[in-house]
Amino acid sequence: MKTISIQTILTSRPMLLTFFLSLAMSINSCDSFVEVDLPKAQLTSTTVFQDVATANAALSDIYSNIRDKGLLTGTAYGVSNQLGSYTDEITCCGAPADPTLDFHNNVLLPSNTAVASFWNTTYNQIYATNAIIEGIRASTTLTANDKKHLEGEALFIRALLHFYLVNLFGDIPYITTTDYRNNSVVSRMPSDEVYQLIIADLGASVNRLPEGYSNTDRIRPNKYAPKAVLARAYLYQGKWADAANAASAVLNKTDLYVWEADLDKVFLKESKETIWQFMSATSGKNTDEAATFIFFSGPPPLVALNENLVNSFTSNDLRKTHWIAAVTDGTTTWHHAYKYKEFNFTPSSQEYSIILRLTEQYLIRAEARAQQGDLIGAKEDLNKIRNRAALNDTNAVSQQEILDAINQERRWEFFTEYGHRFFDLKRYGKINNTLSGIKPGWNSTDILFPLPQSELSANPNLRPQNPGY
Repeated sequence: MKTISIQTILTSRPMLLTFFLSLAMSINSCDSFVEVDLPKAQLTSTTVFQDVATANAALSDIYSNIRDKGLLTGTAYGVSNQLGSYTDEITCCGAPADPTLDFHNNVLLPSNTAVASFWNTTYNQIYATNAIIEGIRASTTLTANDKKHLEGEALFIRALLHFYLVNLFGDIPYITTTDYRNNSVVSRMPSDEVYQLIIADLGASVNRLPEGYSNTDRIRPNKYAPKAVLARAYLYQGKWADAANAASAVLNKTDLYVWEADLDKVFLKESKETIWQFMSATSGKNTDEAATFIFFSGPPPLVALNENLVNSFTSNDLRKTHWIAAVTDGTTTWHHAYKYKEFNFTPSSQEYSIILRLTEQYLIRAEARAQQGDLIGAKEDLNKIRNRAALNDTNAVSQQEILDAINQERRWEFFTEYGHRFFDLKRYGKINNTLSGIKPGWNSTDILFPLPQSELSANPNLRPQNPGY
């Protein structure tokens, strides 16, 4: 698949019209995200934002794009697989040409096409989101309430995508416009400033979105989706009180979110623990994650779970027996992630890709409470996760013991989910000690990805390259 450079995206005047033309084509596709038929005539941005139906269709097109490619896709090209391979979650078993091998073998270079795709595809999606925001604000026909809701969703998307970029690449541009003159000479900004903009966008999104969902499948965010990401952003910034308060705001919404005691129901599309998820592309299709991680015979065709991860679970941990499956050829045994269980089409879709779920909010609050000295509250939240897995209450006592126990619990809970392990190892300052012994040539500078060389060549203002590359 051809990758469009961010410089092409950010400097081309026709790009805005191209986006809406692509939207017109996608409306006629089988993508079930888009449920609105648009006029057959050629679309312009003015047409798209004349009424709420077409504006909603434009946003739906962005959700489907994020689901299908880029950082958050459940395919082998998304961060769930690639960052799992980059750390100690996944062992890559693919052919020599498999791009995941570069992550697994720790040989990422500025010329790496997968890294360039993360950068370019995500900024493409951000550009499209900014086009939505500008179109909404310029509309003279949308109602004030519709404009508020639509802009709230778009701000959430923009913040979420920048969140992943800053955690992968460090200092990055925060793009808020489709102005080609400004974007052609864009510079990177310090990560702390990027976080300020992420938090501002998320806060604005919370204030614009309603408490309830616009659909029963939770495929469009309500105000608690940006609130959940806000809790994560505060946690990563060490703003413990803010993180605990944001997580509590989600956890206290018990009329919407219900703790799921059965591990086999957590990843079903009807789970009341889900905060936000991606709908499958067509009816009866299930998740790309299942297709990526599940295999039925050995050796694995693509990836398997790292055996050190598998062996770190105690035998009585229900996550080991319910979320991990074994495959053997009679001599060797391999394991794969089995959170999503529907590999094939079903009469109706049973599982959607869950981006945000309630469990993370408990562990965010546990960590934030521990950091503030509320050790009892931290252990209460931690034990809720452990007890569901049939584990006893933690025996951690000191603040550091509790923080270490939370970090370990996150490893067991979030494996193969959107790079949590990579980000957690960095936050806890454990990444070098953890990976230096298992990754060839691991250096402390490997905690950041290289900026694509093509981008540095196209726009010198993005320099310097990240250290180590």
